[in-house]
Amino acid sequence: MTNYSLLDLVPVVEGGTVSTALANAADLARHAEAHGFNRYWMAEHHGMEGIASAATAVVIAHVAAATSTIRVGAGGIMLPNHAPLQIAEQFGTLDALFPGRIDLGLGRAPGSDQRVAHAIRRTLDSDPNAFPNDVVELQSYLADDGRTGIRATPGAGAKPDLWILGSSTFGAQLAAILGLPYAFASHFAPDALDEAMAIYRRDFRPSAQLERPYAMAGFNVFAADTRAKAELLASSQQQQFVALRTGNPGKMKPPVPGYRDSLPPMHARILDSVLSCSAIGDRDDVAAGIARFVERTGVDEVMLTSSIYDHEARKRSIAIAAEAMRVPELA
Repeated sequence: MTNYSLLDLVPVVEGGTVSTALANAADLARHAEAHGFNRYWMAEHHGMEGIASAATAVVIAHVAAATSTIRVGAGGIMLPNHAPLQIAEQFGTLDALFPGRIDLGLGRAPGSDQRVAHAIRRTLDSDPNAFPNDVVELQSYLADDGRTGIRATPGAGAKPDLWILGSSTFGAQLAAILGLPYAFASHFAPDALDEAMAIYRRDFRPSAQLERPYAMAGFNVFAADTRAKAELLASSQQQQFVALRTGNPGKMKPPVPGYRDSLPPMHARILDSVLSCSAIGDRDDVAAGIARFVERTGVDEVMLTSSIYDHEARKRSIAIAAEAMRVPELA
């Protein structure tokens, strides 16, 4: 069966709080664990009042402590925001606390706008173009190979699973060269998906971590017991994407009936592009959508994301998605 995992941006909903969002993340992770999800990832974003996972390593510890078997990690840490030594220490600590369960996905985007990125990096001589060197430096700290002349404590000898993330061909090339697993952000930036997957598989070089290519891609699921209800639930995420792309991000809003049809053509095209890797509907709709996606991409694992305003409806969506992953076409 194709492996399936969950990406959670730890949404703060309109009328809700960060405390509630973090409590919901722990509850959702337990729910995903019970439904057979392979891993549970959170992403580093900054300056966004609708996302509560900015202190990503802290939230990972919170979620890992609330679960027992599911892998927990970052999808991802935006490495140009940090000194590699700091990330080695953070994830070395997490690996010591939760051995064999920690993933460390690495990306090169800021996870914020340029103003916020400057505030984060003001004491660091960092450059997103140095991302490959930063990844290699981080690997050195974790391997404790002495190349940096500095020993990460904690961190030396830690074994979080390293991943390279991307929404373009750059990450695919780097993951292939370093022999690391690769995750593509097709849940919000699908344009280069097929090209990136082809490059990754063509250029992959075996490494100590990985003998053969292992690829994962993001896929949105908005599932409910009826298609009409699923379409309503999806409207909260649709509002989020339109708000973000038009420079008005905020907390997740309640669902709005007929939202997609109410949009002006330009905004509708934004949604159609951004959410092209999605399934909206009941279990059969979701199973068919995921099956087409897996057939198209040949991915080893699907990273599902299901951003829904109501927490219980979100849990139901995730349960339906897990059922969908077990239909014969995906088994």
